[in-house]
Amino acid sequence: MTQPTMLLVHGAFANSFSFAPLQAELALHGVRSAAVDLPGHGFAATFPAGYQAPQDLAGFTSAPGSIRGVTLADNVAHLAEAAARAKQHGPVIVLAHSRGGAALTALANDRPDLIDHMVYVSAWAPVSLPAADYNAEEEMAAVDSAALARALAGDPGELGLLRCNFRQADPEVLAGLKDLFCADVSDDEFRVVINSLQPDENLDAGGADDRAQAETWGTIPRTFVRLGEDRSIPVGMQDRLIREGDALTPDNPYRVRTLDSSHLGWMIRPAEAAVTLAQIVAEVAAQSD
Repeated sequence: MTQPTMLLVHGAFANSFSFAPLQAELALHGVRSAAVDLPGHGFAATFPAGYQAPQDLAGFTSAPGSIRGVTLADNVAHLAEAAARAKQHGPVIVLAHSRGGAALTALANDRPDLIDHMVYVSAWAPVSLPAADYNAEEEMAAVDSAALARALAGDPGELGLLRCNFRQADPEVLAGLKDLFCADVSDDEFRVVINSLQPDENLDAGGADDRAQAETWGTIPRTFVRLGEDRSIPVGMQDRLIREGDALTPDNPYRVRTLDSSHLGWMIRPAEAAVTLAQIVAEVAAQSD
């Protein structure tokens, strides 16, 4: 049986480090995985000196960032290179979380030959709208968008990027972020997560041309893992994305799984998620022989 490789694509303000606990669990299930840092993430990220403690907010909010000017096309090119390398060793499963789904969708449009299966974990899979435009839809009305906005630092127009101060001590800001992203974990676990995030994210989440295309994206088998306690991308929006994808290619619908988790909880406590993902990997391996 040919062993697939699962490429893991992070969301906004995150990096490959976010997947370390999940990768440990996957390895114990015999799953080969590789977490990818998108351009400007991981060790290519900028952590301004003013971000350290005690913080120099003026310096932090004005310092240039390496992610300035990074586009969705840059992300796709980077993922394509990683997928091509993995493809040399067998089937490739690309898993995307959150904003990483926009990059996966664009990659599938551009290079469907590199992907044997797609897994969206509460991730953006835009069909009817550009990814960012879904935030204005009724399914997102209950999302506390101000929770992340209160953490924003600097002027995105001047910086050419989004910058957040995740190391501040304002209890209201921290409580809002915890409630939005991982209300189901302990305060200590939340602080570990918040300190693993990077302050900068790129501005380009894709446009109308980056929506899922039936003749490319729609030819690849896919799974959507719903997160039942997600307050960042609510279940109603996840279900809408599933419906839109199924309507685009009714002969190739999503396989749907559900985890009882917040937006980040499945990565912090990954045992259940690893079981689900290992099952998907086993199915892809069996189909490849």
